[in-house]
Amino acid sequence: MDTVNARKNKHLTEDDRRIIEEMLRDRATFREIAQTIGKDPSTISKEILKHRFIQTNSYTIRDEQGNVINPACPLLNKPPYVCNGCRRKTVCKLMRLMYSASRAENEYKQNLSESRSGIPLNKKEFYKMDSIITERVKNGQHLYQIMNNFNFEISMSTAYRYVRNGYFTFTVMDLPRAIKFKSRKKPYPNYVPKGLKRNRAYLDFINFIQSNEVKSWVELDTVIGRIGGKVIMTIQFVSVDFMLGFLLENKTAPAVAGCFDRIRHILESIGLKQKDIMPVILTDNGGEFANVWAIEDAVDNDDDDRQSHLFFCDPMRSCQKPHIEKNHTLLRDILPKKTSFDDLTQDKLNVIFSHINSTARASLNGKTPYNLFISRYSKRLADAFGIQYIPPEKVIQSPKLLKQLEKRI
Repeated sequence: MDTVNARKNKHLTEDDRRIIEEMLRDRATFREIAQTIGKDPSTISKEILKHRFIQTNSYTIRDEQGNVINPACPLLNKPPYVCNGCRRKTVCKLMRLMYSASRAENEYKQNLSESRSGIPLNKKEFYKMDSIITERVKNGQHLYQIMNNFNFEISMSTAYRYVRNGYFTFTVMDLPRAIKFKSRKKPYPNYVPKGLKRNRAYLDFINFIQSNEVKSWVELDTVIGRIGGKVIMTIQFVSVDFMLGFLLENKTAPAVAGCFDRIRHILESIGLKQKDIMPVILTDNGGEFANVWAIEDAVDNDDDDRQSHLFFCDPMRSCQKPHIEKNHTLLRDILPKKTSFDDLTQDKLNVIFSHINSTARASLNGKTPYNLFISRYSKRLADAFGIQYIPPEKVIQSPKLLKQLEKRI
């Protein structure tokens, strides 16, 4: 399932709640957490306030009825509203409020089950309700006023859902103002929050490759076509100058996370893991790379468990990943700036990158990235990613290639 489409629902998943708990422990802000899981900061705030609980400890004081009478910490009245990331929580004698992903998930499932069971309306009751609401809507009354004056067995949100689904006699067009409002667009920050770059800065990258004697890594970036349209995520294998391209529906963190899921699925199909070909990844500060756990394929943010180590360049320093920036000029030879990627498919993109990787380079002593890649890794891996060898006389490094691909439709 495409990750971007899967993220359109309103409900947090168990993985989302696990990330919230982990990032609360790391003292991340609501904005940083929201950016990571592709939600609004207000959603994170409501989730924590709704599911936080009193954690008993050796300092808890209770009255005769068993009620906790420890004074509450004044810091609990402002974000993050819980003690997960507090450095003093092990010795603090004040009332402790915590957030637990597993507990929140259980409460959510219980509430969901209860809310969906509801009180079913029989046919007679529904037609009576429909008659009352329709008559008043036709007189120009707002739905809120109608629902407020009658004790119907449905909520306001359910009433609006019935309207949108066409269950009532009237339609959305009959509501006084509903048709005037457009669906709210969800903004995605275009940067990686500072908290997510702890131990992942460019200096950390330099120290890591030196201390671990890393000779090769991959650089990660995105290339924009039409503003608001599809984008291309590129992966550059620095040691062999080999580049892969993946088509994304949009430039967002969920889209990139879904792409890495596809990459891992491709690798698993030939018996490889992500760490076998990209143990170290360097990228810029674009917000599409904010879901670090999805890119690293990490569990519980454990250094020993992550498939890749992700690092970020310093802000406004694209020169710190020069290999991929240089290779983008070859991509732009075929797809000039302002070219829309909306009509591209992954198969077409694979052909484009096959031509790019079959272009001889002076920096490689006249060899092609394709030949070096299959020598270092394998032809089977190149085939799995859809990259094929193009003979020198058939290599096209201009928009003419795109026109040829369009004629194949």
